[in-house]
This record gives sequence, structure tokens and C-alpha cells, in this order.
Amino acid sequence: MIAFANKEYLFLLLLLIPYLIWYMMYRKKTEPTMRMSDTYAFRFAPKSWKVRLMPLSLLLRMLAFIMIVLVLARPQTQNSWKNKSVEGIDIMLAMDVSTSMLAEDLKPNRIEAAKQVAAEFIAGRPNDNIGLSIFAGEAFTQCPMTTDHASLMNLLQNVRTDIAARGLIEDGTAIGMGLANAVSRLKDSKAKSRVVILLTDGSNNRGDISPMTAAEIAKSLGIRVYTIGVGTNKVAPYPMPVAGGVQYVNIPVEIDNKMLSEIAVATEGDFYRATNTKELRKIYQEIDRLEKSKLNVKQFSKKYEAYQPFAIIAVLALLLEILLRITIFRRIP
Repeated sequence: MIAFANKEYLFLLLLLIPYLIWYMMYRKKTEPTMRMSDTYAFRFAPKSWKVRLMPLSLLLRMLAFIMIVLVLARPQTQNSWKNKSVEGIDIMLAMDVSTSMLAEDLKPNRIEAAKQVAAEFIAGRPNDNIGLSIFAGEAFTQCPMTTDHASLMNLLQNVRTDIAARGLIEDGTAIGMGLANAVSRLKDSKAKSRVVILLTDGSNNRGDISPMTAAEIAKSLGIRVYTIGVGTNKVAPYPMPVAGGVQYVNIPVEIDNKMLSEIAVATEGDFYRATNTKELRKIYQEIDRLEKSKLNVKQFSKKYEAYQPFAIIAVLALLLEILLRITIFRRIP
């Protein structure tokens, strides 16, 4: 949609009216004439193509004037916030990033498989408010809830397990802290359906908030929690750094299925087990069939100057009018 920043210049278009009146009244007085005793012989003579094209000069001159006025009025695209209602729910992804997520029982490893499937899930729900919370021995928000899924995807791809290995946060598995952090982001949401998808490969061994306490908080706020236990049922290959390379060792898989199931039951969600990437993808597809509710989304339209097409038309019209005047419509004194 085009809007004009300097609308007052559009009044200049009214000058076309007196110009047309002048042209119709005084044009014949400016044209050369020749006196003849009788013009009867020329009354029914056909007009040449040059005579038929003569009004073209006037039209080109008027077109150029109109385009110049429009350029002076500064045409611009509309710059405004637009509100629209879409169907969606509010979702927080709570993802375990402890060092055990490097185990390779899922390909290429647990953390990369979880990120890949989560990205597919996000791409399939373009109208949802989705956020990301990550946890190891501590928890923090990687991305608050947003409908800007491009930014969310970038932050998801930047998730690494080495934040615990480098000592940036405490290693371990603080499921209660991870769930509580996600719930805190949803507590003020006005959506009809609010969901936490909690993914972990271990059992709670860190944190100041127990998983069931966080589940009770979620229940009191009407937030449903879907829990996913990731990993095989016995042992998993884990890459252990050694001098000059990597050595794989088998580590036991210690997922607290009972506790994860209790969290899901308490919040009217579901508990799932994923022993491979295919199963994990099916789990997210099942969660994808959640109910939807209306959300109000604000969209921003950026403003830019749009005078270029009008200026080009004005220049071309002037050049063509001048070319016709000095060639086809050239007058010999």
C-alpha cells in the first residue's frame, strides 16, 4: 500500500485543468496557417498518421508532470503495526544439556538428535509462541517465548553440552530447576493451552527445586507437561576424550521413568520413551496434535521510499516527448 509523506504537493495536479483549457483555446492560434479560396476539396481527405499522433505530445507532457508531482509528494510504503489473530498455543521446550547428552545411542548423538527433531517440530507450528529453556545442574532461558521462529532456530542451533564441561554452569541433571524455569515463562500467558515439553536422559541429581514440586506449580497454573526420556534401555556409547583422540566407553542409562511419568500424570500430560531418533520424531508428531487457541500477533511493516518508478516514468515520458518534437512533429519555420 502506497502512502504520501507530503500530500500537499498533490494539489499541484489541479494545474492540469487550466493548462488543458489554454491548450484547447489557443492551440490553433499558435499553429501556422495558409489561406485558400476554397477548402471543399480537403473536407473529406483522410488524416495522416502524423496528424493522428499529434495529441501524443500533450499526453506525454501531462504524464511527466503528474509523475513529477507524485515524486514531490514522496510516495512510501505504509509503516504500521498490524494486529491479527492466529491459531496457536504457548509452548516451552525444556532441554537437558548435561554432558551425558553426548552419548551416541541416538545418531549422531542425543543432543544433536534432540535439536534436529525439535527444529522440525518448531517449523511445523508457525503460529505458536515457542520458547527454549536449557538445563544441566542449573537452568536458564535460552530463548523466551516468541513467534519469531527464525531467531528461535538460531538459538536452538547454538545449544551445546560443553557449557557444563567448560564450567559455565554446574554439570548434572536438575530436572526440577529446568521444569520450574520453563513454567515461570508460561505463568503469565493468556493462551487457552500452555505446554512444557521436557526432554532429559537422566534422573534428578541437582537443583534446589524437586521435580514434583515444579510439577505441582505447573498443575496449579494449568500447565500440561509432556516428559520425554531419551536413551537406550541399558548402556550407551559415550565419547571419552583421551590423549590424541577419543575413546568410547559404555555408560549406564539411568532415566527415572517413574518420576517423569508422575510429572506427566500430575499435570495431565504424557510420558514418552525414545530409544532412537525415529521414536523421538514420532513423539513430537504426537505432541503436535495438541489443541489450539487464538493468539494475537503483532506484525511490523517497514517503511521505504517508493519514488523510483514514478521518477523513471517521468524521465522516459519527457525524453520521448522531446524526441517526437524534434523528429516526427518537427516544425519548419
